[in-house]
Amino acid sequence: MPRQLISSGSTFEQEIGYSRAVVDGDWIFVSGTTGFDYGRMTISDDLLEQAEQCFKNIQAALGEAGTSMGDIVRVTYVLPHAADFPKCWPIFRKHLGQIRPAAMMISAGLSDPRMRIEIQVTARRGSGT
Repeated sequence: MPRQLISSGSTFEQEIGYSRAVVDGDWIFVSGTTGFDYGRMTISDDLLEQAEQCFKNIQAALGEAGTSMGDIVRVTYVLPHAADFPKCWPIFRKHLGQIRPAAMMISAGLSDPRMRIEIQVTARRGSGT
């Protein structure tokens, strides 16, 4: 199966030179995904709304790859402020609580000061629930 590149339509992908996701065989690698609504290129000021939008964007990329959230095997969370991490736990549980992927959180600056969270996932087709 040839490598498949998936785009969200974000202007960032074209400007920077990356794909929202790359499918390589049964593996799907979803790039760090922020809370931007890529259809409108807007972002909420609210951390929890951004986290929800991250998962909508991730779900869209996985759907285009022919898989679902249930196939996620690894997740990495990046937040500029580590103290914000526990605030997001209910949203993480909502989307990944039954899946329980391997996880990691990093506190680091993001490329745009409006971004309050970035989430990256790896999925393997057919591995999930």
